[in-house]
Amino acid sequence: MEGLNYSEVVQRILKHHVENRLNSKTEVHLIFDTERSRYQLLHIGWADLSRVFGCIIYVEIKDGKIWIERDGTEIGFANELVEAGVPKQDIVLAFKAAYRRKFTEFAVG
Repeated sequence: MEGLNYSEVVQRILKHHVENRLNSKTEVHLIFDTERSRYQLLHIGWADLSRVFGCIIYVEIKDGKIWIERDGTEIGFANELVEAGVPKQDIVLAFKAAYRRKFTEFAVG
């Protein structure tokens, strides 16, 4: 879609995840490196006696495509991008091996 700012779309969706978090025992941290087009959502905190520190979503924008390096959501970050108007050919499921990407409906790379 012409005129769609992928950085803004990614940031908006990640912010939505923070607003709708379910686990109040952990904090949700957003990390936006807009200079290098890298975006991350982390859970940090404690669950009883266990430390929680994990990357839920990690995305980079490279060569005009959105590369999803980590997606720990149930709905699927790629699906949220499509709902926001991002064409599937501009979304790379980078967490899948390169040879397996051709079997998805998204970009190979």
